[in-house]
Amino acid sequence: MTAPVVIYTDGACKGTPGPGGWGALLQHRGREREIFGGEAQTTNNRMELTAVIRALESLKRCVAVEIYTDSQHVKNGMESWISVWKRNGPKTADRKPVKNADLWVELDRPVQEHAVVWHWVRGHVSTRATIAPTRSRIGAWKPCAAHRGWPRSRASPRAAVAAAPGQAGGAARHRRVT
Repeated sequence: MTAPVVIYTDGACKGTPGPGGWGALLQHRGREREIFGGEAQTTNNRMELTAVIRALESLKRCVAVEIYTDSQHVKNGMESWISVWKRNGPKTADRKPVKNADLWVELDRPVQEHAVVWHWVRGHVSTRATIAPTRSRIGAWKPCAAHRGWPRSRASPRAAVAAAPGQAGGAARHRRVT
């Protein structure tokens, strides 16, 4: 059996709504790839969902996948809630519409193609795997923040590789990390 693709994801937003970014680190058989992007007006949950969606979409074939996320919302949504939404329609327990239903539907498609195992990790834990997506998402929303006149963050120069101003609207940026 082939080794699973391990994916670490993160998303963030400055303000709600506000400029936000997402990042994912994909690892397989000693190779790594980092993807990231951002949007000018978004929410944290949308960025967390987008990180997982874009990571899964970047896979070229059906494989076993282990996803590590610091979002209990994403993990619980995919492990528990989505099956209820499929049966009863996208409504919460108190019969209100599910927020970000468009992204939940978009995420469900690639999840059905892969054998996905979900893992929750505590946010802001300094490990190599959690720092990379964090740096990417910080870099991803920099153009949005700069465009709006916000001060740049004090991220490392590595995080400065991001979407060009005017192209932050969800466009993914890919970079190999070795």
